[in-house]
Amino acid sequence: MSDGPAAQGEAGVRHRLVDPVGFEGLTLGQRFPLPSRTVLSAHFSAFQALSGDNHPIHYDRRYCAEHGHRDLLAHGLQVGCFAASGAGLFPHLVGDALIGFLEQSSRFRAPVYLGDTLSTVLEVVELRPQRTTGVVVLAVEIRNQDGVVVLEGRQSYLLRLAEGGR
Repeated sequence: MSDGPAAQGEAGVRHRLVDPVGFEGLTLGQRFPLPSRTVLSAHFSAFQALSGDNHPIHYDRRYCAEHGHRDLLAHGLQVGCFAASGAGLFPHLVGDALIGFLEQSSRFRAPVYLGDTLSTVLEVVELRPQRTTGVVVLAVEIRNQDGVVVLEGRQSYLLRLAEGGR
């Protein structure tokens, strides 16, 4: 199998979910909902193994109860993973213009427990064109099954501008 440009181009088409619009096709206020997902014990185990965070608040129900929590408390960074833009259409919409993920911020507003169902929406809040690239800033909001905001933050991405720049 070839790894040349033709093979890469075919792979891009094969993985395309929408027609890409690049930086220039994005608009302020454009929203990208991600599929809702329920926080499972498998997520706790996998994240604990990956992060090395083995604080008892993430695995010891008695400890959690003694500290006022109704169940196991999700790792903060684990909750942030529910905002991965690749779970939705954003990276497909920007297509090959996507250069990279620049930064993220998160503010944890409410606890997330085992069994909570989280819904995430990303929204374009800033478009900063530069000479040959542009920065897209997405606001992140994650809510639990009761509609409570559990995380809010921002993500920034660097994209190539279409030929000719701005």
